[in-house]
Amino acid sequence: MTDPGPAERYARARESAEGDRHHPIAAAFAASQPFELDPFQLEACRALEEGRGVLVAAPTGAGKTIVGEFAVHLAMREPETKAFYTTPIKALSNQKFRELQDVYGADEVGLLTGDTNINGSARVVVMTTEVLRNMLYADSPALRGLRYVVMDEVHYLADRFRGAVWEEIIIHLPRSVRLVSLSATVSNAEEFGDWLDTVRGDTEVIVSETRPVPLEQHVLVRGDLLPLFDDRAGVATAQVNQELMRIRSFKGPLYENNRRAQSLSSARHAGYDAARRRPQRGGKRPVRSANVRRVERLDRPDVVELLRRSNLLPAIFFIFSRAGCDGAVQQARRAGLRLTTPDERREIRRTVEERTRTLLDEDLAVLGYYEWLDNLERGVASHHAGLLPAFKEVVEELFQRKLVKAVFATETLALGINMPARTVVLEKLEKFNGEARVAITSGEYTQLTGRAGRRGIDVEGHAVIQWTEGLDPQAVAALASRRTYPLNSSFRPTYNMAVNLIDQFGRARAREILESSFAQFQADRAVVGLARQVREQEESLAGYEKAMTCDRGDFTEYSGIRRELSDLEKLNRKDANANRATRDKRQREIAALRKRMQRHPCHVCPDRENHARWAERYWKLKRQIDRLRQQIDTRTGTVARIFDRVVEVLEVLDYVRVADDATTTLTPAGRTMRRIYGERDLLVAESLRLGTWSDLDVASLAALACCIVYEPRRDEAGPGEHGLPRGPFRRALADTQTLWQQLDDLERDHRLPGSEPLGTGLALAMHSWARGMPLDRVLTEADLAAGDFVRWAKQTIDLLDQLSLVAEQPVATKARQALEAVRRGIVAYTTV
Repeated sequence: MTDPGPAERYARARESAEGDRHHPIAAAFAASQPFELDPFQLEACRALEEGRGVLVAAPTGAGKTIVGEFAVHLAMREPETKAFYTTPIKALSNQKFRELQDVYGADEVGLLTGDTNINGSARVVVMTTEVLRNMLYADSPALRGLRYVVMDEVHYLADRFRGAVWEEIIIHLPRSVRLVSLSATVSNAEEFGDWLDTVRGDTEVIVSETRPVPLEQHVLVRGDLLPLFDDRAGVATAQVNQELMRIRSFKGPLYENNRRAQSLSSARHAGYDAARRRPQRGGKRPVRSANVRRVERLDRPDVVELLRRSNLLPAIFFIFSRAGCDGAVQQARRAGLRLTTPDERREIRRTVEERTRTLLDEDLAVLGYYEWLDNLERGVASHHAGLLPAFKEVVEELFQRKLVKAVFATETLALGINMPARTVVLEKLEKFNGEARVAITSGEYTQLTGRAGRRGIDVEGHAVIQWTEGLDPQAVAALASRRTYPLNSSFRPTYNMAVNLIDQFGRARAREILESSFAQFQADRAVVGLARQVREQEESLAGYEKAMTCDRGDFTEYSGIRRELSDLEKLNRKDANANRATRDKRQREIAALRKRMQRHPCHVCPDRENHARWAERYWKLKRQIDRLRQQIDTRTGTVARIFDRVVEVLEVLDYVRVADDATTTLTPAGRTMRRIYGERDLLVAESLRLGTWSDLDVASLAALACCIVYEPRRDEAGPGEHGLPRGPFRRALADTQTLWQQLDDLERDHRLPGSEPLGTGLALAMHSWARGMPLDRVLTEADLAAGDFVRWAKQTIDLLDQLSLVAEQPVATKARQALEAVRRGIVAYTTV
């Protein structure tokens, strides 16, 4: 689709404005776009124009962000009005920053991502969610004039580590701010929208389950692309392709000799001539014996070639390991794969050299630059978190420009970055989650395959699943058919959150605010359902009680004695190895209960056993009701109870003081903690207060800050004392570890989960880097990919920045010096 020129856009804008008098701004905005907006996009824009907030839940690639861009458009129409555009990850922030700059110019758009501050006072600022949360707690002057906040990828709210930040922002934003929440398709969008309506005011929930580009699902079985679903005429609803089911259970000659399987090949959708599929080295393919069921897989270069001949490039291959991604690129290189023309290769080289010109020459070889460039010129690349951020950005740009044709990526590529492809290939439907190999969920499958199909370019997108031993087509079809997953809150009060809430609102009001969280909202909704079950079951319980009524006496009491006696006799039989004293005691209790039962007036009732049958149902149902009531008790006020435990820990450590009338105020230490953010806010605050880090030099402070933020891999062993920096660092580390143990014990005493031990695996490498050591030596010490080292270095910088602002001297000055020492070379280089 061609992009209309300015004159044509203006004419369309005027025509739309005349045609939609109720929403002229939305109509003009829609007409100015290079494509026609979908109904859900128009509905959301109109709701914003009417002054309402919106929650938009739609599939990946459906164009949700156009609604956020309309909110920015509205802000720019009003003088002195601001819009913030928040994203969960820096890569998304960088991308959206560039896009908005192209529309509104560099002077009007800023970027704040913790380690990057560009034009932060602009009218439109793109930022990570943590930055906005911190601004809200600090009551930043930048919030003045804020009218719209876009929360892209708001389903991150379910993330167990970072999800609470989203809820904090939603709760604390001024009511005058219109919230634009953009989410993947979730099954409980209405529930989330109800909560937004409760805490933010009038919020329109707009759900779309329609992909703008239809998705064709295939299974790659050796050289054949077979459709996952049999959608031939006469089939009313999509069914699993029976040829795939036959192949799965096949025990005869190999499927490729079956003409029907070839005729069903989905390559017909892509114009691929099945007659071109021939054995590569001549001759017939060998027919295996009848009891052989193994179907061989194509090598990755062969798969890429198949997709190229089928006109299904560009493609993203999702491989759930970094080593697998890099290995796939090497396979393509060894196979001599070249997907680009000479002109494309020249453009790739020109782009790469321009984007990486600030990298030091001595670092290029260490980073594998020359081989990486050669691979790019071939049209192939990997994309994962271990890649240098500058390299990742180049790969993303070249792929968007259709210069790179095949990208081998981990699932991080599915998290909102604008890199749509014609085809997505999944080599496996399971991944390693840090503990075991687990099947991907339907939500993950939808996110991954959502990259297939480029709006305005492709008539359809293609998802290709590679056949593996044991693949169940029915299970794949179930994954492909379920498009939604639930959004569940991961909100929990933190120490920093507690002191900020108490300082701004007082403890009582803070509890009320926390009880308005989505976590409590969901718990309360569950309580409503549980309470309804209790009421219904209590009616049945009353019926059972009436049915066992005995004219001789209280049968409920009698049946209770019988039940207690039965339970005790079962326990005595089960616990046959108990000591003699215990068994004798139980025998006396059994005898006493039997005597009570026999003396009870209901014992001689002629209808006793009939009553007893009703009594058995009564007691069974009563146990169920008691369990439900226990669930209700544990869910009611859950978040507020955790908040109270957090405050108790803070009181023990003298961060807050509680007066006789329960008024809670911050101490000087508590006021310092307000500006310390992160998983280890309490440990950092205590270390500063106790002077644990006062004697550290600049490099050692950088190394210790790295220990605070670094999260080792599950299988990663500590470096041992010989692998740690010497001198004051070791003493400060030992003191900090002792302090961590004390705090961990205190938290667990107050029924809080505690935290993980410090991660020292990167300490020596960060110490060397801060001392100016060359990159090759540091990466060897770190035993990390360059991208991983940069990520942890930037998190170290973020903590050092906080220390420079809240610590007393000399730590504050050393923190600033350490920050500058770490922010050099590849760490300092970030394109935006």
